[in-house]
Amino acid sequence: MENKTDISSYNNSWFNPGRGALIRTLWYFVNAMVFNSYAFPFNGLKVFLLRLFGAKVGKACIIKPNVNIKYPWFLKVGDYCWIGEKVWIDNLIQVEIGNNVCLSQEAFLLCGNHDYKKTTFDLIVKPIVISNGAWIGAKAIVCPGVIVKEHSVLAAASVATKNLEAYGVYQGNPAVFVKGRIIIEK
Repeated sequence: MENKTDISSYNNSWFNPGRGALIRTLWYFVNAMVFNSYAFPFNGLKVFLLRLFGAKVGKACIIKPNVNIKYPWFLKVGDYCWIGEKVWIDNLIQVEIGNNVCLSQEAFLLCGNHDYKKTTFDLIVKPIVISNGAWIGAKAIVCPGVIVKEHSVLAAASVATKNLEAYGVYQGNPAVFVKGRIIIEK
């Protein structure tokens, strides 16, 4: 007998989204109207709202328009970070972004996936850590459970399926080490 995916038996009742239905619904509308929009370019308002909904956000962070954040209460952002246009932080669980991190346009931080080996297509969630000084390039994807170590770079349109070592430049799908990153002081 051949095993097949059976979505009708999918059950993620174990998953805890971290807040009740009312707060999640309020966040859905705030996210849609303020963050995932070009209508509110005001950075201070965005930081205020993220903190109001439980995010920890450091000083002097820039959040560009049309950003999508799943659950702010699972988000920690350090000082002097840039979150570019159309970045999607799909944080079903904790995402920790260090200081001086750049998430370029359309970068995607993906904390959830499904177990394709099981007929029930079970949900899998794992945290993501983007360490100090890292740069996630435009349209790059960081997969569940990945740690992007200090000052590493994930090149544009690359996919990080495994941890990225400190001061490494990674490229491709899946991303592989291509060279070391040398930072020149002024």
